[in-house]
Amino acid sequence: QVRLVESGGGLVQAGGSLRLSCAASGSIFNINAMGWYRQAPGKQRELVATITRGGTTNYADSVKGRFTISRDNAKNTVYLQLNSLKPEDTAVYYCKADNTYSYWGQGTQVTVSL
Repeated sequence: QVRLVESGGGLVQAGGSLRLSCAASGSIFNINAMGWYRQAPGKQRELVATITRGGTTNYADSVKGRFTISRDNAKNTVYLQLNSLKPEDTAVYYCKADNTYSYWGQGTQVTVSL
């Protein structure tokens, strides 16, 4: 079992920045990919960014050049730096970790105002 705890969400004005963190605990020894997804009201959950244990990253087109995913394997933590935020980035952001199974965090709210 893997437990994921996200932090760092909040309210920010358009153009601002936030940094999300996701700390993993439990059976973490064979976690490979970790990532961030988001779900806006009335919309399906969508991929934001992923990163493998080796550091290979993948981003949604909508966040390329604005968001950066990183990972500290020693701390079992994945980060998402959100820059140049837009109102359409408003969503609940979820952390995900994959080994044999997929695990999700509880989510953290990001709200971007005009």
